[in-house]
Amino acid sequence: MCINFFLGAFGPSQPLLRADQNTSLTIAGLHGTALGVAAIFAGLSNPHLVHKFGRTNTGWLGLTIFSLGVMAFVAARPVQLTILAALVTGFGVSLVINNYVTSLNQHYGKQSPVAVSQANSIGSVSFVLGTLIVGLIADNFRDQWRIGILTVLPVALYLFFFRRIKDVDAHVPNEHGPQGGKLSRNFWISLFGFFTCISSEFALSFWSAALIIDRTDSVPAIATLAVVAFGSGMATGRWFGPILLKQWEIDIQLKIFIAIEFIGFAVLWFSHNLTISILSLFVTGVGVSGQFTLSSIRLIGLSGGRPDLAMGKNSLAAGFAIGLSPFVLGVLGDHLGISRAYLMVPVLMIIAYAVIQFIPSHVEPVDEL
Repeated sequence: MCINFFLGAFGPSQPLLRADQNTSLTIAGLHGTALGVAAIFAGLSNPHLVHKFGRTNTGWLGLTIFSLGVMAFVAARPVQLTILAALVTGFGVSLVINNYVTSLNQHYGKQSPVAVSQANSIGSVSFVLGTLIVGLIADNFRDQWRIGILTVLPVALYLFFFRRIKDVDAHVPNEHGPQGGKLSRNFWISLFGFFTCISSEFALSFWSAALIIDRTDSVPAIATLAVVAFGSGMATGRWFGPILLKQWEIDIQLKIFIAIEFIGFAVLWFSHNLTISILSLFVTGVGVSGQFTLSSIRLIGLSGGRPDLAMGKNSLAAGFAIGLSPFVLGVLGDHLGISRAYLMVPVLMIIAYAVIQFIPSHVEPVDEL
């Protein structure tokens, strides 16, 4: 919940931060690049940290680093420091995500698509809350919007001190060392498909408010609140999608989600009406909702029984996607305008769909809930 709250607040805060720091879209996009670089570092270190501390302890370490990064991001004013704070925060974010997905997948087995997706649905509620709180504060107290991000810390402290299981069995490192070895060609191609999925998600999460402002002439605060529709769509899709689509293989489910995202984005891009833009952003969120979970499970299934290694590579790909996608979109936005720049998003969707079509994973559907 803490992680999703921050991500929900972080994306829409970019236009506000950019206005405070008087930076270009390109420079502002470096905050997303910092998150991406952090995910790369987390991906490289994840198998080693899990080997030494175990998945549970590595997850709590990630939450601690995340909390320190949030405090630094809120306190910092110069753009150099906010970018550095985003790097620290992003490292913690990726450690938490990597280990919670792997743990849930191992615990629930064939039911993991439903379990992970519905857990993410609860997190998406936090994503919406993060967006709402920052947007409402920006609308009423323009200079105090950072306080909205800071509200995640009490929740993190509560989880650490009151919800952490303190008497878990001591972790004993595997005598063979961290998970490693050569991964198949199908894994690497599918990892590229995962990269394109995450690239389209973060392009939408970071700059959809800017697109709505450009298309509908809305004020920044209203456009930021409109992004709540995106998070609401993700929450809806993550909760109901696995239940409605459970009779199909993971690959088919993932292609359906990408198709929904494509339709929602097409309407969003052509729309000049705020109401239609909000509705289409909701549909786009539904389409995005299942892509991280299902793509991650595909990669674990193609990893040859090495889930920690797979999630480490997963984090590397996510890092490059998070780092490059918002930054490239920002650069294109500075030169072409945000509307034309956004045409890169449907290209990413088409590539992701093609990878799934030609590299099937054959992960079985859930037998029962």
